[in-house]
Amino acid sequence: MLGVLWDPIFMKHDTGGHPEGPQRLEAVRKALEKLPLEKRLGLTPRLATLQELALVHEENYIHFVQERIESGAQRLDVETPVSLHSFDAASMAVGGSIDGLNDLLDGKMDQAFFAVRPPGHHAEADKAYGFCLFNNVAVGARHLIVNRGVSKVAIFDFDVHHGNGTQNAFYEDPSVFYASVHQWPLFPGSGMPGELGNGMARGTTLNMPYPAGAGNNEYREATLRFADEMDWFKPDVLLISAGFDAHWADFLAGHEMDEDGYEEIARLVKQIADTFCQGKVGVYLEGGYNEKALEKSSRRFLETLIADND
Repeated sequence: MLGVLWDPIFMKHDTGGHPEGPQRLEAVRKALEKLPLEKRLGLTPRLATLQELALVHEENYIHFVQERIESGAQRLDVETPVSLHSFDAASMAVGGSIDGLNDLLDGKMDQAFFAVRPPGHHAEADKAYGFCLFNNVAVGARHLIVNRGVSKVAIFDFDVHHGNGTQNAFYEDPSVFYASVHQWPLFPGSGMPGELGNGMARGTTLNMPYPAGAGNNEYREATLRFADEMDWFKPDVLLISAGFDAHWADFLAGHEMDEDGYEEIARLVKQIADTFCQGKVGVYLEGGYNEKALEKSSRRFLETLIADND
C-alpha cells in the first residue's frame, strides 16, 4: 500500500507564473490517478507545530517566514516567491509528511509519497533558498530520530540540483546518511565529492556530481554506489528527495534522464529498503518543471514501487 499526501492546499502556494508553480502538482495528480485505487491510501495534511519545524529551522527564521507572508510579501529572497497561503502550504507539507512517516513506521502502509509543494531540500536552518521554505525531508528525518527513536536514517536525493540544505542539516550528525546525485556545475554550487561530513559524521555524506549530458547510466551508477554504502550504514528508514528535473525535457538543467531511468532508480531504491528497512521508504517530491515529463516520470517511479511490493 502506498500512502499519498496530496491536497489542494499545496496548490494555493501561488508563485505567479514561476516554474515552481501549482501546475506541477496537477501533473503529479494525473500520474496518481493512473495508479490502482486499491493500492493508494490518502494522507491528510496538517499544520506543523513550531516544535516540529524547529527540529531543523531556527525559531527566529520560522517567525520571519510567517510574518513576511502575513504582511503581504511576494518573495522571501530573489528565487523564492510566496503568496498569502504559502506559510500554510509549507507548514502543512511538513506536518502531513510527519504524520505519514508515523503511519509508515506503524505499519499502516508500505511506502509513502509526499506530493507536496513548496519543495524543501534547498531550505537552510535560517533561510529560504531555491524555491524552498522549510526542509521537508530534513525535518522528517530529524523527527524519526528525536521523536520515534529511529537509530539511522538514509536520505537519497536524485534531484538534478544538490540539496544543500539537507546536507548542511546533517553534516555533523552520524545518524543520518545523505547522498546526492546531481548536475555540476549548476545551482546551488555545492555538492562536491570532497564534502564528506565532519567529525563523527565523516563518511556519512556522499556527493556524486555529473556534468551536463549525464543520463540513465550515470544515475544508475550513482544509485548503486549509494546501495554499496548502505551495506555498512544499515539504515532503519530510507527517505528519498525525488526531483524529476534531471529529465531530458526539463528546461532548468542539462541532464538526460528519461522514464526508464526513473523506473530503474525506483527498482534499486526498493531493493535497498527491502534489504535494510523492512521496505520502509518515504518519498518527498522536490523538483521537476516540465509537466509532461514530471507526470510520466513520477508515474513510472511510483508504479515500480508498487509493483515491487506485490
